[in-house]
Amino acid sequence: MSRQIKLIWDFRGEASAKIAEHHEIHLKEYIAIEKLPINITGFEIKSELHAIAYMVVTDENMVAVRDSLKPHRGEIYEQAN
Repeated sequence: MSRQIKLIWDFRGEASAKIAEHHEIHLKEYIAIEKLPINITGFEIKSELHAIAYMVVTDENMVAVRDSLKPHRGEIYEQAN
């Protein structure tokens, strides 16, 4: 099985939660337009002034998505049981 990588976009400031939530919509649109085999996206509120949007990709899709969407960072994705 391919390794899964969580690509992360960080948003900071008072509007960070709303921006991250909205950014997830664009990530889903990108997945649909590009017909990618990706179905894990989301957003998380980390604190009052920090939120993230994310997309989980496989090794095979990582470089193309990274170069196209320019995430701020990435990490190995491990599903919670």
